[in-house]
Amino acid sequence: MAGYIVKRLFASILTMFVLVTITFFLMHAVPGGPFSPAEERKVPKSVMEKMEAKFGLNEPLGVQYVNYLKSIAQGDLGFSFKQADVTVNELISRGFPVSAKVGIVAIIIALIIGMLLGITSAIKRGKWADWTSMIFATVGISIPNFVLTVLMMFLFAVVLKLLPTYGLSSWKHYILPVIGLAFGPIAYIARLMRSSMLEVMRQDYILTARAKGVPEYRVIFKHALKNAIIPIVTYLGPLVAALLTGSFIVERVFSIPGIGRDFVTGISDRDYSVILGLTVFLGLFIIIANFIVDILYAVIDRRVKIEE
Repeated sequence: MAGYIVKRLFASILTMFVLVTITFFLMHAVPGGPFSPAEERKVPKSVMEKMEAKFGLNEPLGVQYVNYLKSIAQGDLGFSFKQADVTVNELISRGFPVSAKVGIVAIIIALIIGMLLGITSAIKRGKWADWTSMIFATVGISIPNFVLTVLMMFLFAVVLKLLPTYGLSSWKHYILPVIGLAFGPIAYIARLMRSSMLEVMRQDYILTARAKGVPEYRVIFKHALKNAIIPIVTYLGPLVAALLTGSFIVERVFSIPGIGRDFVTGISDRDYSVILGLTVFLGLFIIIANFIVDILYAVIDRRVKIEE
């Protein structure tokens, strides 16, 4: 186990290094810069030079890259170019709890509803419950996230006037964002669960349990579900990382002050430090989530062996 953890840590560090490197140089390769609007307004050259010197943009690109790596190693993600005296660390500490609250609710709902639909569809294969669940899953996977959020906003806020569409000041404000976040994962989990359950239910140990007269609910929930849930655990890693760190579209549409909205704002403003900092944070979160998923494999299925 110790050797496995060391290998995973090394791979994680290498992955983060590659991610930061690619993002840094791709971002600087894009025409323009964080102060392009100032250039268009013909700001005096001396003022532009002071602005660039303040953030180290007057240094050679290689020097900027090395300095940024040093800052990351110290846990300092830098200052925002567009928000005066606001650090990226402050943006994360302010926005992540908001994104996490919405994300946790969406994850719980997606897991419960998705697994129930998948299990029901597998048990009732070929019947109306199966067809209904799979139609829902197909629709859920097919509809883009931004289309769903706009349609829900128009129907429930504009036409029916039942739900608010701005902020998170009450429980009603959570309904539309959570549905927007959870709808796609529900559909995907339902399809995964159905396929996995159908495969597991054909295994010899399931047939043996049924032959011994074990009640069907025990066959499903005690014997089959434990192995059928493994693909869901695989999907859970990136899902948790994505939802807890904020959905760019949903947070933007519903004006939720999470880091997803900050990321979109940073891209539109070409705020290098915000883009890089939030990319590093999201990448680190995904790596940690996937590492936890790998450990869960060994807990859920003891046939899984960790090779050093």
